[in-house]
Amino acid sequence: MNLSAAPTAGTVATPASAMILAAGRGQRMRPLTDHTPKPLLPVRGKPLMQWPMEALAMGGFERLVVNTGWLGEQISDLFGTSPASNGHDSLLKLKHIELTYSHEEQDFGYALETAGGIARALPLLGEVFWVLAGDVYVPDFACTQASVDRFSASGKLAHLWLVPNPPHNPKGDFGLSDDGVALNQADVRYTFSTIALYRRALFEAPWCPILHGNPQGTAAPLAPLLRAAMDAGQVSAELYTGAWTDVGTPERLAELNAS
Repeated sequence: MNLSAAPTAGTVATPASAMILAAGRGQRMRPLTDHTPKPLLPVRGKPLMQWPMEALAMGGFERLVVNTGWLGEQISDLFGTSPASNGHDSLLKLKHIELTYSHEEQDFGYALETAGGIARALPLLGEVFWVLAGDVYVPDFACTQASVDRFSASGKLAHLWLVPNPPHNPKGDFGLSDDGVALNQADVRYTFSTIALYRRALFEAPWCPILHGNPQGTAAPLAPLLRAAMDAGQVSAELYTGAWTDVGTPERLAELNAS
């Protein structure tokens, strides 16, 4: 299903519980991404974006929205709307997954960045939903209903998983208080893993100026929304210390596949 043909939020019987971000061009990965979208580059025998899809499936989160950009038709051609029905043994762990696509490049001619992409997909997402990046390798991360329940009860707008700073981001992104509040300004900062739970209100007025469903195709980054919500004490966070790699260069990809 294409988002442009999808029903409005009020008529979606079972909203999606997660979104996989897969619309990036992958400029730093060229020439590998000249003919293959970055989320489909192989990591340890699987397309990179299949790892977060499997994490969601193992947690029981089976209705996903995937946004696509550069060469996005390759993603929908591979996974379809029900990946395990495509006949590939490698997709059996996704046997209950149902996918809906938001084809940003097809609809607008460009990718909408993270906030713009989430706003575009918002009519298909629930009140609370996961967002995971299709170009980050986190093989042991567990998407649990307990995490969703805690976040839902908190009343916060977002809950982020932070990681120790990798060499390519030594100054980090956000701080973390002793009581689990994400901080816009802090002496010690960690790197945003890209894994998060969000409340749909973060992508609506007054926090987000983009119209519902982003019909005009506004491209907008996520960081300003998060920083504004942090300044209002509306973002919680925790530190994740498991294996985590932002597969942002051919060298990092090669290191993963060599180990």
